Amino acid sequence: MGLLSLFGCCKKTPAYPQDRVVAKDGSEILFTFFAHASFAIEHNGKHIYIDPVGDFAWEKMPKADAILVTHSHYDHFDLATIEKIAGEKCAILCDKTSAEAFEHDCTTMLPGCVAEPFEGLSVKAVPAYNISEGHTDFHPKEREDCGYILTLGGTTIYVAGDTEDNDDVVSLQGVDIAFLPVNQPYTMTVAQAVRAVKVIKPALFYPYHYGQVEEKTDIEALVKSLEGVCEVRVFPME
Repeated sequence: MGLLSLFGCCKKTPAYPQDRVVAKDGSEILFTFFAHASFAIEHNGKHIYIDPVGDFAWEKMPKADAILVTHSHYDHFDLATIEKIAGEKCAILCDKTSAEAFEHDCTTMLPGCVAEPFEGLSVKAVPAYNISEGHTDFHPKEREDCGYILTLGGTTIYVAGDTEDNDDVVSLQGVDIAFLPVNQPYTMTVAQAVRAVKVIKPALFYPYHYGQVEEKTDIEALVKSLEGVCEVRVFPME
């Protein structure tokens, strides 16, 4: 794959699983995976945290230059965790509902909003919502939850948040790396995720936000269904 390449594991095993890719401009992007919807991105010495929650050693992690919150559900938004990792000049971007509960200065992101938390990072908010009958109350469109498209080193990273394969999702173009949620009944089914990947056409796909519910996601079937479509890398995000 010309756009991205895997560097392999570090010599010392990290505290949490990590993966490295090469951006279009030749710079390195490092992903650190915590669990479920929480992960971090490091690029050019800057640290970005996505939906940081959970019982992890946050106080030992590098301070955040930017924190992105997709929506206000407990498995995505936790003020105590944000307090632990926010750096002195940390830019916090969050959806409308989370912003209403926020105790810090933050930038409210509505779908369509664009922000530049620091030089070298552009963030665009995109809609995240359910469409399946009986599931729309989980993430209603009118609440304006967010997914985010980050641009780093010329590479676009789509973090979908909690959503299904709605019209706004499948209309996205120019995505290089995609993080799509695959747990039921709250987000995408395996079939919906496969459809979204085939339409969006990222070079690299990370399934995330699975587990923690009774219905187990068939990750093996997801990977098999995308053979020859794009590269799929699976990390423990239960």
